[in-house]
Amino acid sequence: MKKTLTAAQMREADRRCIEDLGIPGAVLMNNAGSAVFREIDHGPVGVVCGKGNNGGDGYVIARLALLADMDTRVLLLAEPSEITGDAKTFLDAYLKLGGPLRVASSPEDITKVMSELSDCAVLVDAMLGTGVKGEIREPFRTAITAWPQVHTIAVDLPSGLNADTGEPCGCCIRADMTVTFQFAKAGFENPAAAPYLGRLIVADIGIPEVCADDVAWARLREQQMQLQ
Repeated sequence: MKKTLTAAQMREADRRCIEDLGIPGAVLMNNAGSAVFREIDHGPVGVVCGKGNNGGDGYVIARLALLADMDTRVLLLAEPSEITGDAKTFLDAYLKLGGPLRVASSPEDITKVMSELSDCAVLVDAMLGTGVKGEIREPFRTAITAWPQVHTIAVDLPSGLNADTGEPCGCCIRADMTVTFQFAKAGFENPAAAPYLGRLIVADIGIPEVCADDVAWARLREQQMQLQ
């Protein structure tokens, strides 16, 4: 496995790329969703989204599937008003293109919609990202436990997997494939993570290697200071 990062190191690499280098977060999000979509060749496509950036990647995937004339369905486990930033940009684009959206928050509604997604050719897990620690809570616990036996692609990592330890947080998506972004996560080296990850793809989304190398980054910043 190539270079791995902890969740904290990955957040810092993202921050350096976006805030210091000036590469917009929306560009990285679109690249991330596009990398996942490349692994989907037919529908119906179901995308289950949380309210954070992982969900934002999911809206990119849904938009691309919709534009490819695939039967596309999005389940949002939050209120649309809770979606902000780059994720809102891509949710709005998906909706303006006529993409269907289901919103569910109660265990009963989530279980019902998850059952309706059982006829999909692929389900995309875009619920939770690398910041997950401790026991998985609702509404995600119900979504994970009600997840149907459908070919599943996890966005960055399976929801419920601790990115640093590779251990499930009480319950966890068992993906057939995980498309992780730029760097594998440290917990993926734990053999216990393998049944949840499925086939692992490390996708380049445009974060320069220097953003994840503290020594090289310090050298670059010093060079930049000297040029000012």
